[in-house]
Amino acid sequence: MNMHNYMKINILIPIFLMLCVAAHAQEMSFEEYNPKSTLVVEGEEVPRAKFPFIDVHSHQRDMSADALRAMITDMDAINEGIMVNLSGGSGKRIKDMVESINANFPNRFVVFANVDFDNVGKADWAAKAVKQLEEDVQNGAKGLKIYKSLGLRYKDTAGNRLAIDDERLDPIWAKCGELGIPVLIHAADPKSFWDPMDSANERWLELKTHSRRKRSATNPAPWQQIIDEQHRMFKKHPETKFINAHMGWYANNLGKLSELMDEMPNMYVGIGAVIAELGRQPKNAKAFFEQYQDRILFGKDSWKPKEFPTYFRVLESDDEYFPYYKKYHAFWAMYGLDLPDEVLKKVYYKNALGLIPGLDKGLFPAD
Repeated sequence: MNMHNYMKINILIPIFLMLCVAAHAQEMSFEEYNPKSTLVVEGEEVPRAKFPFIDVHSHQRDMSADALRAMITDMDAINEGIMVNLSGGSGKRIKDMVESINANFPNRFVVFANVDFDNVGKADWAAKAVKQLEEDVQNGAKGLKIYKSLGLRYKDTAGNRLAIDDERLDPIWAKCGELGIPVLIHAADPKSFWDPMDSANERWLELKTHSRRKRSATNPAPWQQIIDEQHRMFKKHPETKFINAHMGWYANNLGKLSELMDEMPNMYVGIGAVIAELGRQPKNAKAFFEQYQDRILFGKDSWKPKEFPTYFRVLESDDEYFPYYKKYHAFWAMYGLDLPDEVLKKVYYKNALGLIPGLDKGLFPAD
């Protein structure tokens, strides 16, 4: 190869590479496209909550002394006063958890019990379930957590889907009211999981990256049917307090949620995993929080301390156009609600103190 041709090749190679990069950039997928905003506005992260808070929606398998000490360090850093572990189970498991908490940090953690819905249909199921719940509360459980498996996966002994408002479950809800403990319940999932997975589905990216979340319109029942079952159950048991996890999947329709709050005064809502819905409608959300300030509770759902500042920033600040931490959950920007201090205090701790028995009020401001 002569020198002239060699020089031509050396010039063409970088041009070819640049064209390849440009072509790839033009053909990138939606999953890859994640631009950084060039908007320059005032605002900054809120690494620590303005007031100590109670996280009413956490899940912890390990409540050993070492695990508790590690969590306390992170909790103190973000100003978390009390963590509610919803994954308490029942029987020996819950006893062991409570014993570990009492021996190490008796005022910083509480545990909710869980019900085993297997064998519904047997004549003695309700009596045994109620007895176990009573024992779990005697052993330190402060509430009952119901997973979305009820309504989605549980079947009775005849093989039929177990509806949330099945009358055979009524003794459980009634017993919670009698014992004075709240029921935190997660029913169904976002409605988009039931909708066609097409260009109109706002959660298309989440369904593509988490394909097991996609459901057909009737798998195992229509979304609205499952949600309606839950609401009928709430209305049937007005003496029992229910915390509707994830704002009942109506954080994207606060007008409808307002109607439901008015219909069911025994229904409270937790904000776990729906802060992105609130942060994109700051005016509507602020009005909702002010109107229902006595029935909204702080919750996160997953224990990832680095994600809590986004919750604090949405609730406390008046910042504009800041990112959420998971693109597949929210590819839009967030805005702060700038909630008044009295509303913040209720959401962060006052409402939980009034709803969950036996919490240490001394960890929180006296006013």
